[in-house]
Amino acid sequence: MGRPSKPLISREGAVRAALDVIDEHGLDSLSVDLVAQRIGIKAPSLYYHFKHKSELLSEVARLILTDVDVPASGEGDWKQAMLRLSVATRRSVLRHPNAAPLLLQFFPRYVLLAAYDHWIAPCPLPVERHMVLIEGLEKLTFGSALFEASCRTRGIEPMPEFDRERLPHLAAAVKAGVSGDEAIFTACVLAFLEGVSAVALSAPRRTAAKKKAAGR
Repeated sequence: MGRPSKPLISREGAVRAALDVIDEHGLDSLSVDLVAQRIGIKAPSLYYHFKHKSELLSEVARLILTDVDVPASGEGDWKQAMLRLSVATRRSVLRHPNAAPLLLQFFPRYVLLAAYDHWIAPCPLPVERHMVLIEGLEKLTFGSALFEASCRTRGIEPMPEFDRERLPHLAAAVKAGVSGDEAIFTACVLAFLEGVSAVALSAPRRTAAKKKAAGR
């Protein structure tokens, strides 16, 4: 099918319309016709911007990440800055739980590279630890968001009901832990950041101790 000679809509407008359709009707119900109806055009007009449906879907995945309400980096503890960014990213994904699976299919990591470079800059840890932080925070953030999105779209609780007498240790952990999905995510990210920091800072001491022991 040929493309119209002039665009009737913007590429960004079409992507946002597609995201609206997914939010309202679900990912499986998305069609070029529905997107076209949403913005008041004929379906063929979309082919000016997109060769096929998968190209449109990949742009929806990109939009979810570029729409993150990025917090001000500010000054202060670098771990808190990274935590704020992780929480903001997770919230952006969860604003569109129906579309979240697109991040697995079309993960637009290129969108994040400049942000990674910016946010890792203040980190005082040795540079060989920086990719550990980037990879770990990425997996924690998107793993948590995708799991929570799946629960929301299926209408189930992240922690199912279980026999607390048969699983007493799990029951005790659930009772003693923080409540709320974002609070749990925050605790996990902070534990990860503190752990990486502690390991990095203890490494020189371990090396010095080994050298001292070897010199005896």
